[in-house]
Amino acid sequence: MPRFLSSRPDARLIPLPWGTPLAEWPVENLVALPRGISRHVVRFIRVGDGVYAAKEVIEHLAVHEYRLLHDLHRLATPAVEPVGVITERYDADGTRLDPVLVTKHLQFALPYRSLFTPGVRQDTVTRLLDAMVVLLARLHLVGFLWGDVSLSNILFRRDAGAFAAYLVDAETGELHEQLSDGQRAHDLSIARTNLFGEFSDLEAGGMLDESLDPQTLVESIEARYAELWTELTGVEEFDGSEMHRIDSRVRRLNALGFDVAELDITTDFGGTSIRIQPKVVDAGHHSRRLLRLTGLDTEENQARRLLNDLDAFRARTDQQNADEAIVAHQWLTEVFETVVKRIPAELRGKLEPAEVFHEVLEFRWYQSEKAGRELPIDEAADRYVAEVLTTKPDEALTNVEVMGPLQNPYDPSQGYVDDDDTVPYDPWEDGAEEVDERMATWFDIDALRKGKPQT
Repeated sequence: MPRFLSSRPDARLIPLPWGTPLAEWPVENLVALPRGISRHVVRFIRVGDGVYAAKEVIEHLAVHEYRLLHDLHRLATPAVEPVGVITERYDADGTRLDPVLVTKHLQFALPYRSLFTPGVRQDTVTRLLDAMVVLLARLHLVGFLWGDVSLSNILFRRDAGAFAAYLVDAETGELHEQLSDGQRAHDLSIARTNLFGEFSDLEAGGMLDESLDPQTLVESIEARYAELWTELTGVEEFDGSEMHRIDSRVRRLNALGFDVAELDITTDFGGTSIRIQPKVVDAGHHSRRLLRLTGLDTEENQARRLLNDLDAFRARTDQQNADEAIVAHQWLTEVFETVVKRIPAELRGKLEPAEVFHEVLEFRWYQSEKAGRELPIDEAADRYVAEVLTTKPDEALTNVEVMGPLQNPYDPSQGYVDDDDTVPYDPWEDGAEEVDERMATWFDIDALRKGKPQT
């Protein structure tokens, strides 16, 4: 009988065929979902209406990764959620099988190769890289040495026009109280090697735009990381007549999605020179505020967009002096839920509710400009559903259904048999246009320092 190591066990996992090598599991237990390249056997398994990711790996690595993922969740770092480790597996002949690490499938998340198709926009690539840089900085802030930085070890979720990145493979990671500059440089060196190989592979497969050079992309990642790290942790010195720079530093960090728990502020003997440095920074500034006000748990950029609409609602209804929590509840019931309820049940697997709301706001703005009048939110939502949402592919898996024969019955991640060999239509890349890569990044630290608003 296999042994289950889990802090929150799911009894429905127990009857599954753990005595069979994961590569040979029966199709009825599996789900065809896109996955990244892995050195291990990885399968998506269905349990009732839920989906888990299962990875076959040697025992000490499985237990190490399981505990590391728990630590990262405790530190509120974006990573897949660990479920358990199944050990003491034996096949029918008594041969010992490698343990299986089980994690929850991250809804609405995709591996990077699913986002790269011929014609992918340059700004899409840039936004993916920005998300990866932010993830790496967040991991380093909590003392996590990754050891295997690559796009293959990340899942991406759409986040109000940008992307949010999640760690999906932590088997080589180490958690320290604080990382040295050398340890961070080690991770960046690994990232440089791995990402150059991944971009070169995409280029060879015709999935990378000709204008994007793998070497240039890798160099841009290093530059962006250095800028972000300096903004998050760097020392800033100024004289006593520039006290406003303390507030400006905090505002810039908030705009990047980070909270400042403490600032180390020191002055010289005469009080003419001031030195500041963030002592502790924590990501999720906007998402925590939205959660506190409305109970909505969203990505950071989604929260920023929803909070902006909440502020606009407060102004439209002339409630600037009203209690913020009361206004937030009113906005939630009269605006946000109005939009979400207009999505037909069969279309709710397309995008998560916060992303739909963001896209409705975008659609409403463009259509209002075109019509020369402001569209009511319910009219905009109905038109968005009919004209836009119906064209999008599902990014969630809520009810698993058999969709036809698999390309490879032993590897459902390869998808189902498709008689049409044409390139799949991706509505997000429809009408792709050339974009200046330098203008596409969602965090522009220089602009923040100059006091320019971020979009």
